Amino acid sequence: MKCPFCADPNTQVTDTRENEDGDVVRRRRRCVKCDKRFTTYERIDLKMPHIVKRNGNRTEFDHAKLAGSMKLALRKRPVTIEAIDAAVDRIEARLLAMGEQEVPSEKIGELVMKELKKLDKVAYIRFASVYRNFADVDEFAEVIREVQTRPRRGKADKGGADPGHDLFGG
Repeated sequence: MKCPFCADPNTQVTDTRENEDGDVVRRRRRCVKCDKRFTTYERIDLKMPHIVKRNGNRTEFDHAKLAGSMKLALRKRPVTIEAIDAAVDRIEARLLAMGEQEVPSEKIGELVMKELKKLDKVAYIRFASVYRNFADVDEFAEVIREVQTRPRRGKADKGGADPGHDLFGG
């Protein structure tokens, strides 16, 4: 490792530690020539597939963009950042497991929708409305019916929902 201060290639590792998850190694180093100390980090560098957009353009996978679009759909919803990060990690793991060099953006959109559906149904509908480019209210209604859960009637019903009403006022 080249010294960032004097550019000498002779450095020594003085301390090595892993983070809690074991996926990052922190090394303290000392330059043999100038005796300055610095820290380096080692991370696994996995090759994510390129994304093929609907118009045929190709772009690099962007973790921040994926997380940002999910956070936008989940804005003001009761979902923790940890849950969002875990969902993004699951999507990335699925993409890596596919072993493809290129993946259509539609596939990523479907993976995002699957994760959002598990996390928060309102966020799922928000994302679907943009992703599927809803043209009218009927398309919203169709997706709402898809995710709608009707509360059970009787003693087992402990929720605050009124069993006689659904999302459409029925």
